[in-house]
Amino acid sequence: MGRLGRMKAVLLLGVVLLPSLALAAGKCERLVATGSPDAPPYLWRDPQDPRHLIGASADLLVQAASELGLKVEVLYAGTSGQALDEVRSGRVDLVAGMPLSVGELDALDFIHPALTHNDYLVWTRHGSTLVYDSLADLGGHPGAVSQKARLTPSFEALAKEHLNLAPVENLTQAFQKLLLGQVEYVLAGRYTGAAMAQTLGMSNDLVAHGLPLDRPGLYLALSHNSACNDPWLRGQLAKKMTELPASGLTEAVLQRNVERWKAQLQQPLGAPKQ
Repeated sequence: MGRLGRMKAVLLLGVVLLPSLALAAGKCERLVATGSPDAPPYLWRDPQDPRHLIGASADLLVQAASELGLKVEVLYAGTSGQALDEVRSGRVDLVAGMPLSVGELDALDFIHPALTHNDYLVWTRHGSTLVYDSLADLGGHPGAVSQKARLTPSFEALAKEHLNLAPVENLTQAFQKLLLGQVEYVLAGRYTGAAMAQTLGMSNDLVAHGLPLDRPGLYLALSHNSACNDPWLRGQLAKKMTELPASGLTEAVLQRNVERWKAQLQQPLGAPKQ
């Protein structure tokens, strides 16, 4: 085959491969996501459109996907457990903002690094004599934590062994017990705690200590059964998860959704609780 013939063959091969390469890199133009419906400011049910979830995790996922040319819809799929079942089955493509779970690795691909992190801080009454510099300082002191808190398994094991940390129905109840002196501290998220304290008019009565006691990552988790789950998508999402925090967007989105949730809490009806 002459030089001209070889060039024609290469060009023809390129024409044949182009459609398949395009398909491999963009076979999925739309992603359907879900997640926990009661985890503000990261994710909660939209009071204006209850079929959808809103929050920082949803906004960050939509931002990352749009930069990849993908459309995303973040749908309400029931409780956290029901939502996870929908993703495991492949009926929904991914979870937006899920703590890493070794038990779910048979069904889900967790995208690293995390979409965002949830800093759990120690909150005390203003003027409290409790000195907190490490986990050991809390031993022997009664504390409270919302049953909806999503802590890492390693911290939960430590807490069970070393702390007197009582679960309560929600964060409102935990802060009330703190102000009544029934507990000496509350373990609550940095952003959730600040929004709730302000909404309850407790901002001047409570102090958040800056050293996180636990810092679970909230990950994008792709279903093994999703038709969209391929190496290209996993790689591109991992790249975006690296770029978003460095750009400062993650922090801005979190703050915006704290204000968004706070505004909803101050409405007389339909306010979600944590």
